[in-house]
Amino acid sequence: MKVHLIDGTYELFRQHFGAARRPGSSSGREPSSNPFAATIGVVASTLAVINEAINDQKAAWVGVATDHEIRSFRNELWAGYKTGDDTPAELLTQIPMMKETLEALGVTVWPMVEFEADDAMASAAHVADQDPAVTQVILVTPDKDLAQCVVGDRVVLYDRRKGEFTDHAGVIEKFGVAPASIPDYLGLVGDSSDGFPGLAGWGAKSASAVLARYGHLEEIPDRAEDWDIPGLRGAAKLAETLGTQREGAELFRLIATVVRTVDVGQVTEWKWQGPTADLREIMTDLGAPELADRAERLAAD
Repeated sequence: MKVHLIDGTYELFRQHFGAARRPGSSSGREPSSNPFAATIGVVASTLAVINEAINDQKAAWVGVATDHEIRSFRNELWAGYKTGDDTPAELLTQIPMMKETLEALGVTVWPMVEFEADDAMASAAHVADQDPAVTQVILVTPDKDLAQCVVGDRVVLYDRRKGEFTDHAGVIEKFGVAPASIPDYLGLVGDSSDGFPGLAGWGAKSASAVLARYGHLEEIPDRAEDWDIPGLRGAAKLAETLGTQREGAELFRLIATVVRTVDVGQVTEWKWQGPTADLREIMTDLGAPELADRAERLAAD
């Protein structure tokens, strides 16, 4: 069986800022008139994943992870970590609605409060990877943080918008390092979307070159003279920065490392059995009863 794990928070934001918006404003986009357009979009995209799974294997094992609260334990580690303060109010109000609607759809939902959606996806990927009945785990997200969860072609990333799968070789091609080194890579270069800066002077090229050779921060020699990386420019300055800010890099690595111990249940619990009796009423109230029709047809099939 193939298991699909969906980044619900990413989907909600994508639907709000992209697919759930229409041409018209001077900037080329304006919000949909439906205040729950993003939630409707998430339901539609989730149904599309279920449909793909059913067409492929006659059944669907699906879980959706969401950030029920934007803040997490990582805010205690770094004051500048993302807080959600700049998230539009109309989007924040849809987070609980998305959870309620997906549950009515009959999908397993992991709403995170202390942890983040990435942690739930990583934990579910780990559980599924250990299950011998699972043939592939598909993380439905373009999030680079989750590249650390990729295992060969067994656990892969899937960017539905681009129709692009990323396996172990794809991670190396994209970042220059293996999946296990992704937290170290982010610890050096930082992640502006999550609000931590990395180390000054360390960019994607230098980080990938050094980590491709040494793998992890603690394996990088203190002195540039001891680095075995021919052709690396600015090695002395990079080594000096790392030497004086190694603790900072290790902190950022910790922040970027996903948690794999969130309680997400077992794969058998994630099998989609069809929508609940509540879905039609909810989708009618949201202005999209046709999605209840679609879910019922898929369940019948």
